[in-house]
Amino acid sequence: MTAGIQPTTRHVDFGVLVPLTVYFDDFDPMGLLHNSRYAVLVERAWIAYWESQGFGGRKFAAAEGDEFNVVKDLHIVFDLALDRAGEYAVHLWLEPLGRTSATAGFRVCSADASVTYAHGTRTVVRLDPGTLRPVAWSDHVRSLSSSMLRPEPDR
Repeated sequence: MTAGIQPTTRHVDFGVLVPLTVYFDDFDPMGLLHNSRYAVLVERAWIAYWESQGFGGRKFAAAEGDEFNVVKDLHIVFDLALDRAGEYAVHLWLEPLGRTSATAGFRVCSADASVTYAHGTRTVVRLDPGTLRPVAWSDHVRSLSSSMLRPEPDR
């Protein structure tokens, strides 16, 4: 597990809340979390989540190649300046998986999830390691992903 991080469902109605620490060296000269660090926090949260599900490290070979994916799109909206080091969290969830792609939503938020500093989406595409062409997600990942889905809005 990355730095002892344990994803939790505490304080969120869907997806997971992954606690993370923001450090002094994450800040820009104005004393605000540097814009590039938000994407790093989201990546660290996803790594922690997937490691908690048995992916990563020496288990990559057993992952049916699902770990071989690349970011196709990353969209971040900055809602509120984050200006202090300390304990925060990233709220993660998935939209329904495509055949070869997956879009995830996220919020960089306070540790209790009550304040949102940034939100956005991140889309990845699973690739065949030999051809570097898109390939379908495994049934294993589809099964795991179902527990992370954002509920459909009421109509």
